[in-house]
Amino acid sequence: MNQIVSRQEVVAARGVKVVFGAVKALDGTDLVIHSGECLGLVGHNGAGKSTIVNVINGGLTPHEGSVSYGGKPSTYGIAAARASGVRCVFQELSLCPNLTINENVRVMHPDMKGSNWRCRALDMISTKLDDIFPGHGIDCDLTISELSIAERQMVEIAINFAGVNEQPKLVILDEPTSSLDAGLAEQLMDYVRRFVRNGGAVLLISHILGEILSTATRVVVMKDGKVVADRAASAFTNKTLVEAMGSVVKEQGGKRSLERRAGPTVLSMPPRKGRGLPFEAYRGEIIGLAGLGGHGQTEALLDLYLSRNSSWFPARHQDIAFVAGDRSLNGTFPLWSILKNLSIASLRDFSPAGLVNRDRENELGASWKKRIEIRTPDVDNKILSLSGGNQQKVLFARALATTAKTVLMDDPMRGVDIGTKQEVYEILRTEAASGRTFIWYSTEMDEIRLCDRVYVFRDGIIQAELTGDQINEQAVLAASFSGDAHA
Repeated sequence: MNQIVSRQEVVAARGVKVVFGAVKALDGTDLVIHSGECLGLVGHNGAGKSTIVNVINGGLTPHEGSVSYGGKPSTYGIAAARASGVRCVFQELSLCPNLTINENVRVMHPDMKGSNWRCRALDMISTKLDDIFPGHGIDCDLTISELSIAERQMVEIAINFAGVNEQPKLVILDEPTSSLDAGLAEQLMDYVRRFVRNGGAVLLISHILGEILSTATRVVVMKDGKVVADRAASAFTNKTLVEAMGSVVKEQGGKRSLERRAGPTVLSMPPRKGRGLPFEAYRGEIIGLAGLGGHGQTEALLDLYLSRNSSWFPARHQDIAFVAGDRSLNGTFPLWSILKNLSIASLRDFSPAGLVNRDRENELGASWKKRIEIRTPDVDNKILSLSGGNQQKVLFARALATTAKTVLMDDPMRGVDIGTKQEVYEILRTEAASGRTFIWYSTEMDEIRLCDRVYVFRDGIIQAELTGDQINEQAVLAASFSGDAHA
């Protein structure tokens, strides 16, 4: 566990209240962060974590309460927070996709001036990427749109930890590893520990509780806009942390099918690039796609989908559904309501003669709002009124609400709290038992262990197939770094 090297106050929010209509997002919240500590902030989606972050980083003015930086009262606003050394890596990445990495560095660090700023920006971001993610392989001359979601996350993290004239005093990391594989996530957590040991402060928000317990020095638990626990990280275990959040720990993995399903395959794919193993999925299976991020798992899901649908337009008799991993890019319709985002894939099921049956659409929305606990007072609210995790719930509900017998999932639980995850896992098992097939790419080993069979990808091909007790972290890593692919 990290040793707190200083108790200097970096930022303090006291008695903060924020209200959105009838919803109390924050209800008298106190949150104080000191230099030399990593503060882990946990809680279910909608607990108020993102709201307190927006108050601290100056993006939101509280209705009541105060915010101070460095122990001194301060004016509100993003400029004041940045001047006090506060940086924030958002769960919904904020880089400009049409600009190069260097140009995004300039946008985030406007004090980088002079005729040779491009060279200095290149040197700064390259150095910081090498420091946080050694061996990253990112070409810093590329535009953001040319990067994978994992690479975009890495770049935004590096930009915020970098400094032109002085280093940041507080870096807020909101679900920073949601798109990173286990290796990259551990590199980031190792850097966070080093940053804190050198006197920096980090506010770490993550639903991966292992990251919180292994990295944070102190943990704050939020529920319904209030702080319900604030203790040293060493005082928590995974079980007690979940219980503090208001959930019950459930045992997982005991219901895995140990035998391959009989009968014809519902989806198949020959060896990719003519090498490795073929892909096969049977009715009622939950199949995991594992391996290091960016090794062809998402591309395989896209190919499987397009092998059944010639386009991305919903068919009248939908046989296959897709849950996108990058919700901001290709998941949500940002100008639409929650209900419209949820029902879009099912409209043909209750639209005789092309006219939408509004009553059935409203019933669908109400049913899934309750079943998957989408935290909103009204599904007619805009989708962007939800937290990132609740937006992901809507995408998941959209796919499950269809008649599709096969559901492809591209890391669908990114940013979803542990309580909802456990409920979704139960839904998956129930749906699989009734004959639905799930093909699931996940960057979390806990989710991979829930699958009946696992295909491990390396360099775009299927390197290994794991079943039963073979599905463990050691076997996945061994296949991910194995030298010889199957012929």
